[in-house]
Amino acid sequence: MPSPKIARTSSTKVTAGSYTGMALARGSSYLPPMIDPELRKRVLVQAQGALTLNVAYVGIVGGLLDGLERLDRASAQDIAKVAQQDPGYVVRWCDAAYAFELLDEVTPGVFALSDLGRAFLPSTEGTLMPFAVQAVLGAHMSERAAGLMKSGERPGESVLGERETILPWFGPMLEAQFGPQLDAILPQVPAFAAVDKKNGVAVDLGCGNGWYLRHLARRYEHLHGIGLDGFDENIRQARRAAQAEGLAERLDFHSGDLHHFTVEEPVDLIAMNRALHHVWDEKENVFRILSEHLRPGGFAVIWEPAWPAERSALRAPGRRPVAFQNLSEHVQGNHFLQPEEIVRAFEHEGMSAQVHLFMDGREAVVQAQKPG
Repeated sequence: MPSPKIARTSSTKVTAGSYTGMALARGSSYLPPMIDPELRKRVLVQAQGALTLNVAYVGIVGGLLDGLERLDRASAQDIAKVAQQDPGYVVRWCDAAYAFELLDEVTPGVFALSDLGRAFLPSTEGTLMPFAVQAVLGAHMSERAAGLMKSGERPGESVLGERETILPWFGPMLEAQFGPQLDAILPQVPAFAAVDKKNGVAVDLGCGNGWYLRHLARRYEHLHGIGLDGFDENIRQARRAAQAEGLAERLDFHSGDLHHFTVEEPVDLIAMNRALHHVWDEKENVFRILSEHLRPGGFAVIWEPAWPAERSALRAPGRRPVAFQNLSEHVQGNHFLQPEEIVRAFEHEGMSAQVHLFMDGREAVVQAQKPG
């Protein structure tokens, strides 16, 4: 008797039960692992959130969110015109931004910013813009880490400039994220008021777009600042921002770094913000240079993420981003530090140091003073 024919169609559903049947038919005890539906649901929500950040990033960098804010409500073609972007791309972006609730459609084909879309505007107080920039930068660093893991190569900070749309937003991202924290830190670190009292000079090594010195200058009216940075784009942004805020007479920005310390005379304060870990592998030379360029009684103020002593602390939601960032720092040849390591390095140079912890202990500001 001929064997019955089994009809196979593209709509055949493969279920956990059918896998079990196939495994048993083959005499195997293997059962494919089942994923907890709640776990799947949680990851899907996270994936949707990541896509929201990706769509927001395009709107931020392309000037689409800003353009629509100026127009109040507009078609994709009008948004493209004011943002000077290709209409075809903008039409597709509007579809995506509408899907992820960044835009509302007020009449057919006419859009306005939703509350969520407005929250990503760089000009919005407490803007969500940093999360969008971090998401895209994080994806780039993840890809680089995955590709370099076999060889162990660590190409350095140049990886930050490999995506041309990211670098111009690096400074604004840091300013929006850490500017409010700095305003809370300043009154609790005595060095700043001491330098202001003597009409002193503060140098920011790795100044980015100058946000740190601008915050200092706004609060301390007698303080003068010099920002050094190795990226020309950062220097241009810093000069423009200082000019726009009326601070250009007290703040100066030019190319330089720790190894090209282009300030001729000793200064009253040297700041490094989330930068010391980039040069920690040569810390003996770093702390010698800091001490040499400070006047007697001058201060070094180091702001770094406080890497925890126990791995279990990394599970705290507030520390998870730092745990990921430490992976991306490894690509650049760096790693985050514990505050005690920084204190010991200053003491080895003959400078007394004290630690100020902020943000539930996640951020550390180490103030050290050169003997007077």
